[in-house]
Amino acid sequence: MSSFPVIGGLEIRGPMNDRYAGALTPEACAFVADLVRKFGPRRLELLAARVTRQHEIDAGKLPDFLPETAVIRGGDWQVAPIPPDLLDRRTEITGPVDRKMAINALNSGAQCWMADFEDANSPVWENVIEGQINLYDAVRRTITFTSPEGKAYALKDKTAIMVVRPRGWHLEEKHVLLDGRRLSGSLFDWGLHFFHNARELVARGSGPYYYLPKMESHLEARLWNDVFVHAQAAVGLPRGTIRATMLIETITGAFEAEEILYELREHASGLNAGRWDYMFSMVKKLRNRPGYMFPDRTLITMDVPFLRAYVTHLINVCHRHGAYAMGGMAAQIPIRNDPAANAAALAKVRADKEREVRAGHDGTWVAHPGLVQTAIEAFGRHMKGPNQLGVIHPGKVTAADLLAPLHGPITEAGLRWNLHVGVRYLEAWLGGSGAEPIHHLMEDLATAEISRSQLWQWLKFGARLDDGRPVTAALYDQLLPDELAKIRAEYGAERYDSGHFPEAIELFMRMSKSKEFDEFLSVPAYELLP
Repeated sequence: MSSFPVIGGLEIRGPMNDRYAGALTPEACAFVADLVRKFGPRRLELLAARVTRQHEIDAGKLPDFLPETAVIRGGDWQVAPIPPDLLDRRTEITGPVDRKMAINALNSGAQCWMADFEDANSPVWENVIEGQINLYDAVRRTITFTSPEGKAYALKDKTAIMVVRPRGWHLEEKHVLLDGRRLSGSLFDWGLHFFHNARELVARGSGPYYYLPKMESHLEARLWNDVFVHAQAAVGLPRGTIRATMLIETITGAFEAEEILYELREHASGLNAGRWDYMFSMVKKLRNRPGYMFPDRTLITMDVPFLRAYVTHLINVCHRHGAYAMGGMAAQIPIRNDPAANAAALAKVRADKEREVRAGHDGTWVAHPGLVQTAIEAFGRHMKGPNQLGVIHPGKVTAADLLAPLHGPITEAGLRWNLHVGVRYLEAWLGGSGAEPIHHLMEDLATAEISRSQLWQWLKFGARLDDGRPVTAALYDQLLPDELAKIRAEYGAERYDSGHFPEAIELFMRMSKSKEFDEFLSVPAYELLP
């Protein structure tokens, strides 16, 4: 007999208090339990299909457009009309569901805030449940925060529209069990937010809006659509009340982008170019093919052929069907103590956003309130209306375009950077921080994944640095102490020694050097969280 409380059929193994009980009500838990019972088995089948597909890629069957869905790609169909408060999405700020960060994001001047339970959130129990409480309060405009120094934070009259990103299909919530099994992190995050807030958002003239991450096929999108249809009926909302923007951040998802949009067409408002995870997916999915050994990560810019093709494809798919094509992340953060460096950082953001708007995107992402105005101005110079739905690029993006190899040098500096950022970010994540500033960039889990997957791939294929030295596990071990010394010098001995570096180093290095590739860093790392 379990000693843990059971609420609405869910066994709650995380710590509880009165505040958490307000989020985990019997009615909300029963709603989530119903979602998991109805849709959990299909989720597991789709995750198994990912494994099968990877085996096919390893055996030589590269991703391609599906012949059986050609009628969808050639069809004359449209997504549901864009809701009035999502008509102008030219700048969206992203970040975790931390209380102070939520207020700052909502007050930032951006049109939307992507409230993130996924890559920018370390899923410790407190972050997950406090995040739900914070969003509940934000919807009702009662959210406030007072810092330890006494600074008070509250919402301005005009705030960003909230778009919530739950965890991906592959992640679980270990603190909540149903019938003795862990819950889907996706259904837990999404279900709680929808149950508590959907009707309230509609009553306030908005709606329940979501970002859906990490999908690898249109069948995964179909599952989300079925969840939406069921959930809206369960709470008495009209079908189509929900609006979702799907992140196209996997190479297999790119080949099914049009089908993904089609499956969710009655609930869709757009697709997003999740470019950092897309880079990770390219390395990961093609990791066992020596022709796809990627160079230093700094050389994988949005101007390389396979990423230009990805952007063109995403924009064309969206605009042919009346959906918004959202651009990617500017990870820079303001550099307050160095005006020249700050100006250079803002110039990079401006150039990136002007590239996106000239390409035809309808909006973009930034990671810090200090970048919002720069992005708004960049889009304002080139996009005179609320969108660019009329922009469709000539020609057709082919499978060869999306799979164009990228060759270039692998350097000691690039290797060191992957070690440095990978270990440093993972340490912060294990300490509960999912959005971590590292050398004036706001990093999330995608950066650590790119770093880890590149190190693994270079080792697997016996890559050589540009100076001729072979990449070996011994070289990783030789260079890592220097990078750790740099981090310790920056942090200070007390902060460094009291952190989670031993666990982060062991896990990151083991996964970088293992014989078999782990699909996600976050899965084994999650087991190290309390």
